[in-house]
Amino acid sequence: MADYSKLKSIIEGLLFMAGDEGLTAKQLSDILQLDAAVAADLAKDLMKDLKSKKRGIQMSLIAGAYRLTTNPDHAAYFERMAYSPTRSSLSQAALETLSIVAYRQPITRVEIEEIRGVKCDRALQSLVSKDLIEEVGRAEQIGRPILYGTTKSFLDYFGLSGLDALPEPSAMTNEDLEDQTQLLFERLEGRQMTIEDMSLADLDTELGEELHVAPEPETVSEN
Repeated sequence: MADYSKLKSIIEGLLFMAGDEGLTAKQLSDILQLDAAVAADLAKDLMKDLKSKKRGIQMSLIAGAYRLTTNPDHAAYFERMAYSPTRSSLSQAALETLSIVAYRQPITRVEIEEIRGVKCDRALQSLVSKDLIEEVGRAEQIGRPILYGTTKSFLDYFGLSGLDALPEPSAMTNEDLEDQTQLLFERLEGRQMTIEDMSLADLDTELGEELHVAPEPETVSEN
């Protein structure tokens, strides 16, 4: 008899590995070597378990794929974490991931991981939460993986006039891709600002504009 508790535990781990792309019932059935209907029932059962236990990690069925998500009841805490000054600057892993997205966009998570050689789920989530990258479409591949690209906030964050201010990609080959990515990484690292710095800069700009407002003309009194 199948150990359904163990199978649900395996599914939870698989969905963690799959990240934002998630897994369909068909993909789960192929991996677990189970009937697709059985795999779907196990996934739905796991979804109910996580919800009933009010776990911090929940499951959602989005565009036909099961994904691990955060508990929406805890949204206020996630926002507090995202905008905490101590976490506003980018980690090296996030900065490296951002440089690859900027240079190779649109690009999938798997392609980024092939370049970096390590998993990048957390880095991608961090960059999305900071509005530096966003979903720009789906790749014409099996599973239709998400394509990522940079946002306008990315340009503002690093003080770039546009994507044409990035290192020239002309004559780039796969062999020197990592060297080009490292070049971009070093450039962005040197210009990195924290979100708190950006807020202060915006405040200084506003104050400067107020200080330079032309004074109202003085009223000339009649003698």
